[in-house]
Amino acid sequence: MSDETRDRPVSGYFDGKQHRFPVRVYFEDTDLSGIVYHANYLRFMERARSDMLRLAGVDQRARMEAGEGAYAVVDLAIKYRMPAKLDDNLVVLSHVTGVRAASCAIHQRVMRGQDILTQGDVTAALLAANGRPKRQPREWIDAFKRLEMGD
Repeated sequence: MSDETRDRPVSGYFDGKQHRFPVRVYFEDTDLSGIVYHANYLRFMERARSDMLRLAGVDQRARMEAGEGAYAVVDLAIKYRMPAKLDDNLVVLSHVTGVRAASCAIHQRVMRGQDILTQGDVTAALLAANGRPKRQPREWIDAFKRLEMGD
């Protein structure tokens, strides 16, 4: 185990305002050629975002179970640069780039060492049960603003 991952929680950790989420590539993540299937990068990024929010104090599950809304991806731009392969150790780096009343923008990079394999910009909006945007709780906006950094 490397020094970077030793004693780190499964949900990743914050390095300043940036969230770091370790990922290992398993056989199930790859296609027949041993390269990570393109849609699985989105899974890695989704897990990293979810855990970043959890660590920031955003309890999505409680809000959802109370019928008070849930986040949904409303915009996504992704660029694939290099392939990840079976058994690679990756890190998904995530940071908040913008906060609005009902949404949060997050930039993410999937890294292998110093190499950027994939990067994306995601906007997630809080939606009410009827599917319409809903103002985020003040404490969530405050948490996002504390994490916000320029891109």
